[in-house]
Amino acid sequence: MGLQFLVWFEILFLFGCCKFAFCDQNGFLSLSCGGTENFVDSSNITWTPDSTYVTTGTTSTANFPEGNSSSLIPIRFFPESKGRKCYWLPIKNASSLVLVRAKFVYKNYDGLAKPPTFSVSLGTAMATTINLANADPWTEEFLWPVNKDFLSLCLNSIPDGGFPVISSVEVRPLPEGAYASSLQDSPNKSLRKCYRINCGYTNGSLRYPLDQYDRIWEADQDYTPFHLSTSFDIQTAFNLSSDDLSLPLSVLQTARVLTRREDLTYNLPLSSILGDYSIVLYFAGILPVSPTFDVLIDGSLFQSNYTVRSGEVSSLSFTLFGTNNMNITLKSTSFYPLLSAIEVFEIVYIPAPSSTTTVSALQVIQKSTGMNLGWEDDPCYPMPWDHIGCTGSLVTSLDLSNIILRSIGPRFGDLLDLQILDLHNTSLGGAIQNLGSLQQLEKLNLSFNQLKSFGSELEDLVNLQVLDLRNNSLDSTVPDSLGQLKNLHLLNLENNKLKGTLPQSLNSRALDIRTSGNLCVSFSMSTCNDADVSRNSSIEAPQVTLFTTPKKRSGHIHIVVVLAAVGGVIFALVIVSIAVLMYVKRKDKGVAYKESMDMRDCIAAKSYSYREIKAATKNFKDVIGRGGFGSVFVGKFPSGKQVAVKVRYDNSQLGDDAFINEVCLLSRISHQNLVSLEGFCHESKQQILVYEYLPGGSLADNLYGAKSKRVTLGWGMRLKIAVDAAKALDYLHNGSEPRIIHRDVKSSNILLDKEMNAKVCDFGLSKQVTQADASHVTTVVKGTAGYLDPEYYATQQLTEKSDIFSFGVVLLELICGREPLSRAGAPDSFNLVLWAKPYLQAGAFEIVDEQLKGTFADESMHKAAAIAARSVERDAAQRPNIAEVLAELKEAYSIQLSYLATAGTGS
Repeated sequence: MGLQFLVWFEILFLFGCCKFAFCDQNGFLSLSCGGTENFVDSSNITWTPDSTYVTTGTTSTANFPEGNSSSLIPIRFFPESKGRKCYWLPIKNASSLVLVRAKFVYKNYDGLAKPPTFSVSLGTAMATTINLANADPWTEEFLWPVNKDFLSLCLNSIPDGGFPVISSVEVRPLPEGAYASSLQDSPNKSLRKCYRINCGYTNGSLRYPLDQYDRIWEADQDYTPFHLSTSFDIQTAFNLSSDDLSLPLSVLQTARVLTRREDLTYNLPLSSILGDYSIVLYFAGILPVSPTFDVLIDGSLFQSNYTVRSGEVSSLSFTLFGTNNMNITLKSTSFYPLLSAIEVFEIVYIPAPSSTTTVSALQVIQKSTGMNLGWEDDPCYPMPWDHIGCTGSLVTSLDLSNIILRSIGPRFGDLLDLQILDLHNTSLGGAIQNLGSLQQLEKLNLSFNQLKSFGSELEDLVNLQVLDLRNNSLDSTVPDSLGQLKNLHLLNLENNKLKGTLPQSLNSRALDIRTSGNLCVSFSMSTCNDADVSRNSSIEAPQVTLFTTPKKRSGHIHIVVVLAAVGGVIFALVIVSIAVLMYVKRKDKGVAYKESMDMRDCIAAKSYSYREIKAATKNFKDVIGRGGFGSVFVGKFPSGKQVAVKVRYDNSQLGDDAFINEVCLLSRISHQNLVSLEGFCHESKQQILVYEYLPGGSLADNLYGAKSKRVTLGWGMRLKIAVDAAKALDYLHNGSEPRIIHRDVKSSNILLDKEMNAKVCDFGLSKQVTQADASHVTTVVKGTAGYLDPEYYATQQLTEKSDIFSFGVVLLELICGREPLSRAGAPDSFNLVLWAKPYLQAGAFEIVDEQLKGTFADESMHKAAAIAARSVERDAAQRPNIAEVLAELKEAYSIQLSYLATAGTGS
């Protein structure tokens, strides 16, 4: 009668659980690896082929016979030995934890009788090693914390281990809070199943639909179980509904119970390697008594006088460190020990992922190579990508040698932890650029390229020890800025076109400098001149005819010959000098004439002499800014007018026509929120622009500069600055003819006057859109790391929306009070856009600058945050135009002014 009741109870329970959605497979993913069609198994689980989930690359499928059946079971194997072979598993209805189960089968499918060995990784963790010579098939199960909508499961080849092979992959969502005591709420821990025992049950394993989460409960085969089979309603006895049970009733209704006063012991072998383990013991009071006992793990008392109360369900969790064998003992105190189920997990520690800034930068760089480098998921874990070296989760070396790049893209500047960068033989041309932010860089190899200019950022690489620039086309002098690299001990400049003296600062310390194969490079000008005469002189010695004369006059003849030779050389030098002077003078007159003819109609700015500029800046004494173009100095003319003087470096100078065009453009631009051009100087080898001077410094200075030198910016002032800057961009995009795309909008290019009015400056990278109906300008990518439009970088098609993205980053700076790229905090916060955008889209204010807390109107902040988030959309088509941005900012500013008036404050 009792057995009949249990059978009927199981049937009714299955019907009820399906009726109440326990049979719902929502969130289940079951992949038949190598399969070609859907099917439903005996547990009513739907299986699908794996082809759309497995990584691209060489994969193959095979079949093996299952048991004595004639049917063939598909498998997938990976004959390529290099790289990861990954499944990208979508997480539906993502909770904090998912169950991932994979089955690996060999069964001699290839007839070679060589079972493979390979490793398996999940996310960033190397989860386990599969050796199908020890067990075939082999099943692994993990309880894995997830915080994304996908999880990667990868098979990794081991040298001489054969081809990785897999039969099935399953993903099952678990309820929120499941196994919290085992994971201790840590996102850096996961659990690998070692044992899941249905104590007291021997009739095979139990799984879905009896367990709604499809955990597989193995039979208790090692002991003769004691079955409780009295005929009472188990749910009533437990006073619980099935919805509340963490274990299925079919597992709880059986238990290991001793009938004599003895200890109940399970001895569970573990890995041969010491590890950390979590144990969960489950108890169900299915007896009419309440037994009490001690719980010992490996002989140590973990719980004393534990009581299982009749009609109740309970559990105990323990963590064991540094063991490879587990002995679980329940020591009787009163009545008899009772145990319903056991779960034992190995703790797998999950390494912290690399920063999202680094990952996105590397993926953009991969795209720029036009090659598939196999860069997927995390660059450092579970093993570094090809061409990459890591220290922990930090990418510290990158070797792209012999891969065509052509230029050093802006995203290289996002790899803030690089210590070694090797880009030799990558077809680089132009100037060395976009590396100034790599403060940790120690070794830089740019040899065997076609680089022509040192650029202006090498001086920022303060930790640089080795700089290899040999076999390029560098044709200028070696810049003084290299002398600022105090840690440099090897500078290789061999086989370039360099000339002139080396900076004396490089001669003051032990430094290996290699300069062979250049025109002339030396610490001494005289040495350099002597070398020039000996190797490259274009003045031929005069020809002297010697006549045969009596021997006694030979001494006089020798003197005459020598004097004639010396005189000839002097005469030739004088002629050459006169010719050079005449050429230079004629060239200068030509430049002045060209300026007067080409510039008089388009330039309203004043032309200054170099002497006037030098006097105004007190011989270029006070530097107030530096950039790729050169330096900015503060100057003061005799009239008392203060100016900002921008002096181009030699290697950043434009051609005459280009400089004239730039001055013409700047002269035509006139707006109250644009820094105005006051004058220029264009003498031989000098290209200087003179701007109005703004004493308030840049927005960047006031946000991040020394506290003693910056003005505290309240939310109202920040919005006013944003409105002013938006007005300037609106004029450039819509009010000027031709339209102008700034191309380098950033907080350091927004200057403040003494009344804190904002003006946009620096059009050195700007582009004109000359066709009224043109949608974009195709151009080489220029800009500043952290502000650069990702779509512009990918397509090289510059639009006004590129300025919108950069201005959106500025708005994020105003809201958050932090720079676009920062190594402070967690890796996921390095990139301001990636970090802040989700918060702003959710209307969350916790990322707002601490200085602003409690000083702003919520509606004002909401409006500014919303337009900022829209402005930094990756898809340019989703971004607003500048007119929309300006309108929203004006409204946000108006709301804030009303709030301040009501609050009685002027900040």
